[in-house]
Amino acid sequence: MTRIPVRSLARNILVALTSAMLCAAAGVAADSAGSAIPRTPRPEGARVYFITPKAGEQLKSPVVVRFGLEGMGVAPAGVAQPNTGHHHLIVDAELPPAGLPVPKSDQYLHFGGGQTEISLELAPGKHTLQLLLGDHNHVPHDPPIASERITIEVVQ
Repeated sequence: MTRIPVRSLARNILVALTSAMLCAAAGVAADSAGSAIPRTPRPEGARVYFITPKAGEQLKSPVVVRFGLEGMGVAPAGVAQPNTGHHHLIVDAELPPAGLPVPKSDQYLHFGGGQTEISLELAPGKHTLQLLLGDHNHVPHDPPIASERITIEVVQ
């Protein structure tokens, strides 16, 4: 297991966030060739998918969401190893810009520790879920590795 000093990890995150803010302030398009944040190439045949739940399922909260990954390995954020990434779960939102770090909010959940599942509290009603793999800097690969966007319904 590769260990990264906390200062190095903090510095990497600070550099990525600073670059993202500078790009946003300058109006740089996320997919433009002039992006300040380098993109990690997507390995051939890599795919991310939901093990559970399945599209169209009716479930009670909490919903157990399990992530599947094929053609790559999982590594924590901050660990730059070839052909690896970590999961992000997008809840009721669109895919973020590909050339910037995935935002962190209630709609963009980060699994930077290498986690592959979550028990998610969701309000009753329909919800969309999508997985997006990020590299060591939380930036989607080039091209992005995203799952199908599924809709589930939470019932009481």
